Amino acid sequence: MNTRMRRAAVAVAATAMAVSLAACGSAKESGDKTQEPSAKKGDDLKIGLLLPENQTARYEKFDKPIIEEKVSELTGGKAKVIYANAKQDATLQSQQVETMITNKVDALIIDAVDSKAIANGVKKAKDAGIPVVAFDRLAEGPIDAYTSFDNEEVGHVQGKALLEALGDKADGGTIVMMNGAITDPNAALFKKGAKAELEGKVKFGKEYDTKEWKPENANANMEAAITALGKDKIDGVYSANDGMAGGIITALKAAGLSKLPPVTGQDAELAGVQRIVAGEQFMSVYKPYAPEGAAAAEMAVALAKGEKLDSIATSTVDSPTQKAVPTVLVPVVSLTQANIQDTVLKDGIYTVDEICTAKYKAACDKLGLK
Repeated sequence: MNTRMRRAAVAVAATAMAVSLAACGSAKESGDKTQEPSAKKGDDLKIGLLLPENQTARYEKFDKPIIEEKVSELTGGKAKVIYANAKQDATLQSQQVETMITNKVDALIIDAVDSKAIANGVKKAKDAGIPVVAFDRLAEGPIDAYTSFDNEEVGHVQGKALLEALGDKADGGTIVMMNGAITDPNAALFKKGAKAELEGKVKFGKEYDTKEWKPENANANMEAAITALGKDKIDGVYSANDGMAGGIITALKAAGLSKLPPVTGQDAELAGVQRIVAGEQFMSVYKPYAPEGAAAAEMAVALAKGEKLDSIATSTVDSPTQKAVPTVLVPVVSLTQANIQDTVLKDGIYTVDEICTAKYKAACDKLGLK
């Protein structure tokens, strides 16, 4: 990890790691029992890391190096992280789990492409005595631990921000709702939180579950919505993340709108932050990656060593197949023009030079970014 990323990890972890929020849902017990390693292991560990895709910048720019560095820190540099990316292919990810089992990793961190499809792979890992940490998405199957953001709260944050941006159109205005992929359980939580804020206040002109979270699919959906509703009849757009917001805004511009309606986002991707600076995207959700990645690494190393998670995971959640999964949930922040300086810049996620390229320099100067 470079020096700037290390500073970011330290800064964000110091402010956000201490906060974890309890969450709970209805579930049934899977009947699978956690397998305890036969003997406690030292620091010479192999930790498997499976991330879901490389379209979203966060996974390889932030999550992977943060987890690698934390694992190294916890083991005096002796542990090795074995990494693979599924490139949004659930079948490929299942094969990657098999490879990790063959490589006899001591613990496995999985961010599932498809939370249901991964369940069989999780069971195979557990049958092989490999504990599994679900990262960012609540995977099904006999997982041992879970870390993510408070995903329903993400939706609440997005919904509140959209209402704020709508102003007097927050009462009866028409929005398009662009949700994430149905294979991602987080997408349902984002939707639930957002709708809790929006229902009864705005009209849902069109709503889509966007296949694979792809910006091009969001773009096509938005084009369809514009055709169905009329470009001047859309008062705002709920976009579940920044990548899709980019596709949505491209469609709105192509329709010839002189003034763009407010569009939400999530992940504080560089392109999203730049669109916020330019006034094209109203907000994103800043999710401090350092504490989430650090929690995943801590739980994986502890489980690999046969240690309990009591001091790491202070809450639990229920998955559809597993009750009371030890959990760390990290809080989120609504990111707008007003707090770019105090969030992604202060935490070292981006530099002013990265955000304020020639295209955005005038807008940055207007906001006083430095």
